[in-house]
Amino acid sequence: HRSVSVRGAALLPTGTDRHGDPPPDTLQPLPVQTEPFASFGRALLITLPRAARPGQRLALQIDYEAGEGPGVCWLAPEQTAGKQKPFMYTQGQAVLNRSFFPCFDTPSVKCTYSATVKVPEGFVAVMSATSWEKEEDNTFVFRMSQPIPSYLIALAVGDIVAADVGPRSRVWAEPCLIEAAKKEYDGVIEEFLAVGEKLFGPYVWGRYDILFMPPSFPFGGMENPCLTFVTPCLLAGDRSLADVIIHEISHSWFGNLVTNASWGEFWLNEGFTMYAQRRISTEVYGLAYTCLEAATGRALLRQHMDNTGEDHPLNKLRVVIEPGLSLPLGIDPEDTYNETPYEKGFCFVSYLAHLVGDQSKFDAFLQAYVNRFKFQSITADDALGFFLEYFPELKEKGVDSIPGFEFSRWLDTPGWPPFLPDLSPGDALMKPAEELAELWAADGLNMEAIEAVDITAWRTYQLVYFLDQVLQKSPLPQGKVERLSKVYPKISRSQNAELRLRWCQIILKNDLEAEYSKVKDFLHSQGKQKYTLPLYRAMWAGSEPARALAMETFSATAPQLHVNVRNYIKKILGLE
Repeated sequence: HRSVSVRGAALLPTGTDRHGDPPPDTLQPLPVQTEPFASFGRALLITLPRAARPGQRLALQIDYEAGEGPGVCWLAPEQTAGKQKPFMYTQGQAVLNRSFFPCFDTPSVKCTYSATVKVPEGFVAVMSATSWEKEEDNTFVFRMSQPIPSYLIALAVGDIVAADVGPRSRVWAEPCLIEAAKKEYDGVIEEFLAVGEKLFGPYVWGRYDILFMPPSFPFGGMENPCLTFVTPCLLAGDRSLADVIIHEISHSWFGNLVTNASWGEFWLNEGFTMYAQRRISTEVYGLAYTCLEAATGRALLRQHMDNTGEDHPLNKLRVVIEPGLSLPLGIDPEDTYNETPYEKGFCFVSYLAHLVGDQSKFDAFLQAYVNRFKFQSITADDALGFFLEYFPELKEKGVDSIPGFEFSRWLDTPGWPPFLPDLSPGDALMKPAEELAELWAADGLNMEAIEAVDITAWRTYQLVYFLDQVLQKSPLPQGKVERLSKVYPKISRSQNAELRLRWCQIILKNDLEAEYSKVKDFLHSQGKQKYTLPLYRAMWAGSEPARALAMETFSATAPQLHVNVRNYIKKILGLE
């Protein structure tokens, strides 16, 4: 049945379950009414039979059924990897879990939860919970003992199995993917967790499991506590994308433990997480590689601001909130999901580290910040106030109001970051990639110089950086892309999704019809929004054969795509 039926106690916000409170009153069933609110659903209004006393604890039971709401995704068998059984999952961020269960659907409220989930035989249920057990009748019982915001409560049901990959980690996937998932992540996650704990303090969530979603999952990852949902695109077969999971692991401290109180200050989740991700990456892979990865992030921010215009209101770190509504004025909270909170937010946190001037002191601050605000939802003013309190000497110097770098300018003025962290340690990796791209873009073909550059040891982001340079210089002189393909089978035949995306973009920018099958194969293999939409834009901006390829591919793959991605593609292709 395409519905979720629940009868149970409502969630209580943190702090309502006080020791010594009188037992909750037993209330008779009451009619409830809903009140529409813009396009964000309807508020559930419940009238109590008598006035409650201040501080009194109430137990509220709500019977409801959820089905086709935007936060509950039902996949047909053809949308899964195994193609045999259906699959369902929920996606709460930013304000979609209100279509899954009645809740205070704002990141400013945190609560614990429990759930009892009965599923048909042959299916397994998993949730973002600290404990779970299977009972008779294929019923699963989950409990989350730590308070979390509503958007992090997640459920998935499908034909899934698990394999241990570390002392506190396992991978979950459809049976046809489980061996690949185990091979890719065996022993990897624990190293990242251990470095994270060294830098930011204890990992409080118990287990860190990963669920590899069906190929139609439109996102890279969703940091649901205890159980991160990720795209199967991370299964490159050679561990070359294993480090992508560092971002989701970093959310265990920044976002899940310390949370933005409003979606208008999403940078508190993502800017701090990007900084944490790059700190872990520096410890594991070194500063040069991390700077190279950060350079690709900066290029994405530049591309985003060029597309939207620097002065677009979303290109500031504090998006204006209409008082009392907890939603950006005139802006869907989903719109805050763009490069600005991630990369401009990273630049602001890097600027704070620059003001401190000592990495070990700033690391200690981050631990103190997590400890001070754990299990809380905070504002930018809270975070920056604590920063100045922790470093009184900086407060005395008035670092919050240095002309051109005022904290208020960072938060409230759209545009390019006033400060950019130094990425020059990455030059040792970037320069060879830039020089190699120049050789391929030149009119002649200096094969001696090209073959003198050994790319066999280059890691993913160095190859990505090289391909981004080639893409910028495309279209290349006649015959160059075909030759490049033959010289670098490591790239042209790669199963690494980041490389496949760039290679497909190069094929389309150079209108290489002989290689169109690679574009088609990639789009048939996955439905991740980040990979799918740029290729449809490139096809639609290209030649007639490229446009025909777009129509043909969409017609064949539409049933396996997430509905949001399907609608975005329809807009690109002018179908609605």
